[in-house]
Amino acid sequence: MNAPHPPLRAIQALPDNLISQIAAGEVVERPSAVVKELLENALDAGATHITVRLEQGGIKRIAITDNGRGIAPEQLPLALARHATSKIASLDDLENVITLGFRGEALASIASVSQLTLTSRTAEAAHASMIDGSTGAVTPSSGTQGSTVDVMDLYFNTPARRKFLKSDQTEYGHCAEVVRRIALARPDVTFSLTHNGKTVDHWQHTEFAKRSASILGSEFADARLAVDESAGALRVHGFVGLPTASKARGDAQYFYVNGRFVRDKLLMHAVRAAYQDVLHGDRYPSYVLALDLDPALVDVNVHPSKIEVRFRDSRAVHQFIYHAVNRALAQTSATSHGATPAPLPAPSGAMPWVRGSQDHLQAILTPSSAQPNYQTPQHQTSFGAQFGVAQTRENYGALFSGNGGASVPAVASTTDYATLSNDEFPLGFALAQLHGIYILAQNTKGLVLVDMHAAHERILYEQLKGALDENAMQVQPLLIPVTFYADAVEVGTVEENRQTLQSLGFDIAAMSPTTLAVRAVPALLKNADAQTLARDVLRDVREFGGSRVLVERRNELLGTLACHTAVRANRSLTVPEMNALLRQMEATERADQCNHGRPTWSQLALSDLDKLFLRGQ
Repeated sequence: MNAPHPPLRAIQALPDNLISQIAAGEVVERPSAVVKELLENALDAGATHITVRLEQGGIKRIAITDNGRGIAPEQLPLALARHATSKIASLDDLENVITLGFRGEALASIASVSQLTLTSRTAEAAHASMIDGSTGAVTPSSGTQGSTVDVMDLYFNTPARRKFLKSDQTEYGHCAEVVRRIALARPDVTFSLTHNGKTVDHWQHTEFAKRSASILGSEFADARLAVDESAGALRVHGFVGLPTASKARGDAQYFYVNGRFVRDKLLMHAVRAAYQDVLHGDRYPSYVLALDLDPALVDVNVHPSKIEVRFRDSRAVHQFIYHAVNRALAQTSATSHGATPAPLPAPSGAMPWVRGSQDHLQAILTPSSAQPNYQTPQHQTSFGAQFGVAQTRENYGALFSGNGGASVPAVASTTDYATLSNDEFPLGFALAQLHGIYILAQNTKGLVLVDMHAAHERILYEQLKGALDENAMQVQPLLIPVTFYADAVEVGTVEENRQTLQSLGFDIAAMSPTTLAVRAVPALLKNADAQTLARDVLRDVREFGGSRVLVERRNELLGTLACHTAVRANRSLTVPEMNALLRQMEATERADQCNHGRPTWSQLALSDLDKLFLRGQ
């Protein structure tokens, strides 16, 4: 059935009030949008103290008071006029916006759907003045320097719009989130938030680190990494959460562009990409990041809510954010856990046994015959000496050689381990294994628990990535090729993707229409089951395509290979092997979690242990 056509009408100009209400439909979606617009105006006015008072979730009343510059009495009618603003005056100003507000629509739109009064006073004025949004009348009033915008009965004259609002508590939640977002961006400003006469939040002016900890909580503050990088006209700074502290929801993600909170798909994708091989499943990272750049390089005039932006060179911005966050996450090793990322401390002289990214950790599973001397004099009482730690660095280096692996160059120094500080060995020294799964180690803070499979998996994974990136994947030929039955699809995959397989370090050949032979595997994986490795590689290559598997699906593939080769549960390790694993963890990027996002180690402080046994109580 066809709908009836509306009657034809002559074209006519709309009345100003109707135009304002149409604009209000874009700008004033709900009470939280009013809070956002008024807070931005207060900050643009130079306020250093802002109070937000809400009643019934902002539906009944929104009153925002600031101590900014104020508005002169003769300017008050213009403040409520449509498209009237002091923030831009030309197209050049619009293309170089440095203020949060600039459209000149907010106050007019809000006044058209509420009972609004604006009271303001400048430093030069003898008293404050008030304008009624309904009548436009300006009258003398009382008040200190700054402005107060009082919005009563939102949507009182548009009941259809009011029906779309949610409960008071829901609307309050949206308003409180807007206040938090803006307070995060401006730690130099004091904010107070009250609801139904009760003070809910109050944040004194402080530094960014303390403000973010106060708003996002101690859980974020205890598990974050600082980011601060610059490149040309771009600078990104703030904090990103450790992968092991990820959340099931993406509700703790805050990104600011020149002080403006945005929900930009480009920026969110860049951060997500940096976390791609350290997050587990559908977990979400927490972060508070601010991007500063030349206003001419970003267009904020994209959407009425001003929550979306467009960059002149989006690819450059994406890569800059990705690499900045990726570098921060790459240093989430034991040396910077829960602190500002820093390079691994090292004494004078080279330490190739720590720095070498291609050392074959698999060799620790078969200890070298050159066993270190673990007998130390009883009078040595330093941290390392308590556990009979090897006397020289080359003793540890010997654990990384043998079985065809690349040996670690001997270190000339004969420094006694008893003289080394815990800063060089933050994961401490091994005591024992627990159920063949965990390594127990002691450091100066207390007890360290290490999941040996997860830790070894991350180490192998990072070594595989480094070798593939540098086209330096070392190959281990098999003395006797491993043959296995294969179907026609697997045989075809080998023949079509020979170059891809060679890049990964595999030499697989078809011996017959139903037989494949594995003649070489990556040296890092030489102790794994060759047939299982080959089948997994062929499956991923077939599923994702030879060209894509090395680009888009590289991390998943390498993660699978590392998981197959990592030391398994119930594998008994000697103390030298456990210590070698700890040392390699300290030198490996992203060592706080395996490539599935699980934590690899945990610290129990002496104070935590004391509480378990009520010591000192």
